[in-house]
Amino acid sequence: MDDLLSELSELEHLGWRSLCDGTGHDVYGELMTAEARMVLANGVVMSRDDVVASLAHAPPWSDYTIDAPTATTIADDVACLVYTGTGHRDSGDDFTAIMTTVYVRHGSAWKLAHYQQTSAP
Repeated sequence: MDDLLSELSELEHLGWRSLCDGTGHDVYGELMTAEARMVLANGVVMSRDDVVASLAHAPPWSDYTIDAPTATTIADDVACLVYTGTGHRDSGDDFTAIMTTVYVRHGSAWKLAHYQQTSAP
């Protein structure tokens, strides 16, 4: 299970780093399956194409934290990572939520199939 946690955590870090350096549209375009959905804390549901288009114009985060990640195997080729994530902006507009990402294995690579944000208390 430690290998799974490490592998999925690295993918989350890859995504967050891309949101900080402005390459999120490229990274998530590659990482997400064609059918993937993101459900944001504000209730918006986005397809992969919606995510890519949105991130092409999104202001970058200045930094982020991933706290208390846990990984769960759902099936042989399906796993889930849950953690508290916080995005920081220089303006002080931080965003914290419980993040849940479901990954499916495609060949030797994990692909993001579903992502959901739940407002943190």
